[in-house]
Order: sequence, then structure tokens, then C-alpha cells
Amino acid sequence: MKRAGCALLLASTLLAAPAFAQTRATAAVQPIAFTERTLPNGLRVYAIRDTTTPNVSIQVWYDVGGKDDPAGRSGFAHLFEHLMFKATRNLVPEQMDRLTEDVGGYNNASTGDDYTNYFEVVPANHLQRLLFAEADRMASLVVEPTSFASERDVVKEEYRQSVLARPYGKLFSTYMPALAYSRHPYARGVIGDIGNLDTASIDDVRAFHATYYRPDNAVLVVSGNFDAAQLDRWIDQYFARIAKPDRAIPRVTVTEPARTEAVTRTVYEPNTPLPAVLMSWHLPPDRDPDVAALTILNAVLSTGESSRLYESIVYRDQLAQSADSILDLRQGTGNLALFAMMAGGKDVATGEAALKREVARLRDQPVSATELSEAKNEILTTAIRARETAEGKASTLANSVIIDGDPRAADKQLAAIAAVTAADVQRVARRYLGEQQVATIRYLPAEQMPNNVRLIPITVAPTVQVAALTPPVGIAVVTPAPVGERVAPPPPAAVVAANLPKPVETKLANGLRVITVERHDLPLVTASLVASGGAAGDPATRAGASSLTADLLTKGTKTRSATEIARAVESLGGSIGADASRDGASIDMTVKSDQLAPAMTILADVAQHPAFAADEIERARVQAIDGVTVAMKNPAQLAGLIANRVVFGSGPYAPPLEGTPASLKALTQQDIQSAYGRTWRPDRAALVLVGDITPVAAKALAEKQFGTWRAAGGSPAAVTAVAAPTPRVVVVDVPSAGQAGVVVARPSIVRADERYYPLAVANTVLGGGFSSRLNQEIRIKRGLAYGASSGVSAGRLPGSVMARTQTKNTTAAEVVTLIAAEMARMGTAAVPDAELATRKAVLVGGFGRTVETTDGIADLLGGYVLQDVPIDELQRYTTRIEGVDARAVQAAAALLDPKAASIVVVGDAKQFLPALRKAYPTVQVIPEAALDLATVTLTR
Repeated sequence: MKRAGCALLLASTLLAAPAFAQTRATAAVQPIAFTERTLPNGLRVYAIRDTTTPNVSIQVWYDVGGKDDPAGRSGFAHLFEHLMFKATRNLVPEQMDRLTEDVGGYNNASTGDDYTNYFEVVPANHLQRLLFAEADRMASLVVEPTSFASERDVVKEEYRQSVLARPYGKLFSTYMPALAYSRHPYARGVIGDIGNLDTASIDDVRAFHATYYRPDNAVLVVSGNFDAAQLDRWIDQYFARIAKPDRAIPRVTVTEPARTEAVTRTVYEPNTPLPAVLMSWHLPPDRDPDVAALTILNAVLSTGESSRLYESIVYRDQLAQSADSILDLRQGTGNLALFAMMAGGKDVATGEAALKREVARLRDQPVSATELSEAKNEILTTAIRARETAEGKASTLANSVIIDGDPRAADKQLAAIAAVTAADVQRVARRYLGEQQVATIRYLPAEQMPNNVRLIPITVAPTVQVAALTPPVGIAVVTPAPVGERVAPPPPAAVVAANLPKPVETKLANGLRVITVERHDLPLVTASLVASGGAAGDPATRAGASSLTADLLTKGTKTRSATEIARAVESLGGSIGADASRDGASIDMTVKSDQLAPAMTILADVAQHPAFAADEIERARVQAIDGVTVAMKNPAQLAGLIANRVVFGSGPYAPPLEGTPASLKALTQQDIQSAYGRTWRPDRAALVLVGDITPVAAKALAEKQFGTWRAAGGSPAAVTAVAAPTPRVVVVDVPSAGQAGVVVARPSIVRADERYYPLAVANTVLGGGFSSRLNQEIRIKRGLAYGASSGVSAGRLPGSVMARTQTKNTTAAEVVTLIAAEMARMGTAAVPDAELATRKAVLVGGFGRTVETTDGIADLLGGYVLQDVPIDELQRYTTRIEGVDARAVQAAAALLDPKAASIVVVGDAKQFLPALRKAYPTVQVIPEAALDLATVTLTR
């Protein structure tokens, strides 16, 4: 993908899950209403009109992906995706960001095996400008050496970040596809590898564009607020003029043979904190009639905590830290993959046997009527949520066209699922999940590799059939038009006013706040119970107490077991989860509105009557320790944890939120009960209900479920901040790190501080969005990272500002210098008005997209409660951002001054330490084995 922080989609089904439901509930998901036409040049056009939103989503999907990569050029389609954001005949490099991000929208792209898609969400008055831009890069992309070299370097950093630095990166990106396919080019990872990227030439890129980027190989979807007749005129104006080439489009026609003999491989890899096992079976294409039953099968296996994999392997037997399945459906042969990341001390043989046992259960006996109903309800809720936004509807439709060849495929699958029976699920399990049809990967830590062991490597089989890229005859090399001949994008139209949601608040006699936001466009309600307190109140030696307590809330009450809680909520089509933050905790749930009453009974029980049984505490403790162990193997995550400690010292925000292995082992049942008592009481809590419900109904429901809730004991002691420590430069030496995680961080302010909005704008100039100064310097200009950003965390106590990135180990010191220079520059000169306007638009636009969904609104309001901010901030946010001027930003830039910042680098120190030490002679170097996050010194 183009943007930092995004991962390549494993398959089309992970982008837009098919929508399914029971017959009696299908009316809850209205079919997507669209118009369709095909231009004379072959471009397929779909329009989804929705006047309730002030935004519009423009999506162009091309029927080309990783499977079409030329021979010896694995990752080529993905590399090309990056280049589509550079110049065209009329647009300068990065102008797509000027047309989207700078006006409060955003753009992105992704590459799958079967497609490459480009998508934007912008205020509706910018629709014409984006149609112009998408047509221009379809017809006249400029590929020149400088941009080509820069973006190739960026993709290499994406590879290092996603595959080499991230634990288990190779398992999913490289080994899984290579073992799954013996003949089809799906065997090659979409992201490619560095060797293949290095061999790509600029002539290859130009040939690829001429071969596949043409109107008759594309789908255009426009979704949102527009005038239908005007849209047709604009599409004709910009796209109809693009010529349809007179040559055929190359198509992959390879058929993957059925697997008739089980295959198993074992690999030993660095940066593997826990052993893992993955098993995959071939599935038919997404358009096959069996997909409806297979989707139910997958939901039974892994959707929610009442699913078979979680309930048996993770929860009951405690064999794995996590277990899941992936329904990977494609134009051609897909896969069902089951995997388990083993719990500490458990071996992969045990995990493999457990996965096999669950698959055998599906083959040997029908799923229960309860499981079948629950799976359908869960998928229905997911389908409704996917259609909350214009972007979601557009993605669902475009995915159906590219993968299934039918824009109505998602809605047809909705009807198909209604007829699925338990016998159907058993039938497809027997047909596709046989014992001889499985490919198994055992993924083990490199340090456990025995001496003199001989392994069969997992590589792309020589029988995989990959076509060479044959350049069309007479490709014209496109160059930028002379300045005087360049066609400018059209001006924006009149602004479409946003209708901001207005919260209504009341209070129960026990002090519980009830906050309601009405939205009746979809039959959904998000319920969020938030309570002030949180990890800031955890004792210094009990880091992770509040986080573990939140995990345990849904693991048993006085009258319900953990399994009964999960089954009760998930049978209604919802899910329930609890989480802790520095300033509080929350219990969250989204369900269909007709299921809200029974769902709230469970939420209220979870909040008021947790059992905290000893066996549940031990089970959750083991899972938490394993989770922390995995996180600490990711250099970027570890750098962030260390940065919190060096910025806050011994303060309440300093310890890791989820704890450390040592602190988690020390927690007792009394510690858990104390953490609960510090946070969960009605006079410190608010119930937020957003969606298809009225304030009157919300208060009645709250009174019924929470009216008798009473606070136990006196008010908890207030948590206070401590003085910030002296800044430090810390290097944690991890010789096996595939990349270096870099963080430059310093203390900040409380959320209620009047300087918050100027600081938020200043931070967005520095590192918020693709066009921010950090990303411009580090990614766009130099290709040193997949992305660079900064963020402000401001709570009830003073928070922090963190600038961060990941880069190859050899350039870590250079990146530190660049970050510090940009932070310092913020205070030396006023931000130009034009730049300031674009950065404010980023914040306003992001806020506008957040309030399009029920859970987005609930999350904002819950945050306001925990941060001690009035809830009418929801109405004032846009005005307050827009009111920030350059003088206020420069004043706030004092809070970005790197002189008060600490620097943390986690990586292979021998590759960057000499250069870093020249600039920072007092750097503290800590070997990975000696690191202790529980202490201010960071060492044992």
C-alpha cells in the first residue's frame, strides 16, 4: 500500500467481507442501490448516491494484481501502485495529496493478488477534481528515473517493515503462498522481495502501465453525495476520451491442480518470540456456490470468543496465545488457513494436533443449530457495518465486480447464506478439508534450530507458471506537459454542509451519565460504557493491573461463565470487548438495534458483577505475558514502550500499559479487585449509546440495567503527575532486528489545556498525514522509510509528543537527525498560510470521517469523558481547529522543541551506533537481554 502503517491485503475477502444473513434478517441489510453503465472504451462505471453524507468516495479498481507480476519481477504490481501517485502529464508528483489530503480528504491504494485499487474520500464539492485526476493518471502517467528509484527504495523499506521486522512476517507474506501453490502464480508474495525489486527496470514499469492500465481493464465506482446527471457528464468528459487499446489484455489462465497429498515444512526464523503453526487447504473461487457454506464454516471456526478455535485451543486447553482462520477467496483457487501462535512452553506439534482435531470435528459431525444461527447473525452485523460509509459501500461493490464479475454478488451471497444448513457446512468440510489436502508450516525460533538439521526450504516451486512481460509495440513515453500547456484540475464546487451529530446527556440518580446520539439510517447501535480511572492508578510494581482487569471483565460474572458471555452476545450478532487506557477503561459492543435490549443485559452484568475467578486470572495472565513477549520483538513497538518510560520517568503514564512479564506474574486476585474498584463505579462512568435509539429509550434502558448500581467505598485517591526527567538518548541493541525503530519524544500537556488545539495543528504540520514535513523529508524525498509520523497523546495528566518511524539499521542515525531538525524548525518560523490551511483540513476531514460511524462517534465521546472534556466538544471541534492561526501554532511549537526530547533507537546497534554517538556522545546502550521496562534506568 501507498500509506505508512497499512499492510498489504492478503486477499480480496479481507478487504470487503461478503454480506450474509438469515432469511428473516435479510431485510435489515438493504441491497446496495446503484446505477451502472459501460463507456464505449470499456470502462465499467457504477454510481451509489447518498445525500446523507457531505463526502464522496471515488474508487478505481484495475483487474491486475500480484498474480500478473512478470517472470522474475515478484512484487511488481505493488511497486507500480506506488508510482501511480507520482506525476502525470498534467499533475506534478504528490498532487493527488494536494487534491485529497489538503482539502480534508484522504487517498490510498492497495494491491492484492487479483487487483490493484486506488481510492479517495473527499468533501463532495471536490468530486470533479478527483475524476479529472484519476482519468489523467490512467491515461498519461509519467514514469521518470528519480521517482522510480525513490519509490523502489520506499517499497524496500515496506518489505523490511512488514516481512523482516514484524514477527511472523515471513510466515504470511512469503511462506504461506509459496507452499500453497505448485503451479499458479499466486505462489509469489504480493510484496515481492528486495532481489526482485532491484531487477525491475523503468522500461518494465512503462510496459506494465501500457499493458494493464487501460479503461477496459478498470472499474470506476463513485459513492456519496453527488448529482447523478452531472456525474455522468463529468465521467464522459474525463474518461470517455481515453482510448481503448486494440490489443488483448494478458490473462492468467493457469489452473492450480488439486492437492492430493499432504505436505509439511519446518522453518526456523529470527524474531520469532513464540512457535507457530499454519495449515491451509485449497478452496474454490469466490463465485462458487459452495462459498456460502464455507463462509459459515469459517465463522464457526474463528469469529468471536465462542468460536471453536478460541474456545478450545486458546481458552479451554490454553495451548495457544491466539488461534484464528483466514478465508482467502479469490478469482481463482483460494485457501482456508488455520494458524495458532503457541502459548509459552507449548510446542507446535500440540498446536498442529489441536487444529487437525477441530477440522475433523467439522467433517465428522454437523455444526449445531446454535452455532449456525450465531454465525449468520455475526456475518449480518458485519455486513451492515461495512455499509455505514460511502467508502464501505463502494468497496463492497467494486470487490464484487473484480473478484466475481457481478456487482450484485455481495447481495446475492446474502440470499445464498440464508439457505445454508448444518449439512451444507459438513459437506464442504468433507469436500475441501481432507487430511491429504493440507499444507502445513511449522514456524520456529531460529535459536531452537538443532545442529546439522537438514530442512526442505519453502520456495516458489519451479513448476509455477509465470509469463514474461511483453511490451506492447510502440509505447509512447509520457513526459510532463510544459507549464503553459498543462491542464489544471477544475475548481471545487460549493461546499456541502456536514450535519454534525448532537449528543443528548442525562444522569441517573447514582451518578451514571447517559449520553445518546441518534442515527436511524441503519439498524445499528454502538454501546460503550466508559469509566475514569485506568492504568495511571496502577501501583508502580503492578503495571498491567488495569489492562488485565479489563480483559477479565468478559471472562465471567457471578452468574455467567466466560463462554456463556461470549455465546450470549455473539448469538445476537454482536461482540463484546473491554479495554483499559491510561485514564480509564471501557466495555464496547455493537449490535443490530433490535438486539440491543438483551445485549445490554449482558453488558450490565459484565460491568457490575465480574467474578475474577482464580483460574480465569491465571489463564488471562499467561495470555497477557505471551502477548507482551510478542510485542517486545517488534522494534517499533518496543521503541514506543521505552519512550514512555524515558519521557515520564517514574510518573503514572510511564509503565507499559499491558505490563511486563514480571509485573504480570506478580499480580494477585486482590490487585485485580483493587484495580476494578478504582475505576468501575457509576459516579465515575458514562454510558454512551449511538445509533438507532432515542434519548428517551436510552435513559429507560440505562435505568433498567444500571439504576441499582452503587459505588463501593469512598472516591479513589487522585492520580498526580511527577516532574519530567532529564532527556536521554537510549539505544537497545537487538542484533536480530530486521529494521530499526526510531522514536523522538518529549512531554506534552493535558487534553483540557487551551493550547491543545494549536498543538494538534502544529503536530499535524510536523507529522500528521502523508504530506507532513516528517514524511516529506524521510519517505518522499529520501526513501528512508515506509512512513514517518508524529502524534500527541494528551490525557487528564500531561501526555507526550512522539515522532517515530522505522528504517533500515544503517540509516537510523540519519533519520534521528532529520526528525530532530524538523521538530526544531517548527519553532523558528511561522507556518505559511497555505500549508497551515491544508494541515487544518487534515484534522477536520479526519474528524468528519470518524463521525460517519456509530463506533467512531462513541469512541470520540468516550474519550471526552475520560479526558475530562465537555461532550459538546463534538460540536465545537471543527470550529476550534479552523480558528487556530500561524501565531498560535508557532507558540505551540515550543512543545515540539527537541531540546527537551529523548531519543530511542531499537535495532542492530553495530550498524548505526558509531554515527549516532558522534551526535549524542552520552548515548546509553542496553543489550536486549538486559532491558527492564519496570525501572527508570531501563536495566536490570
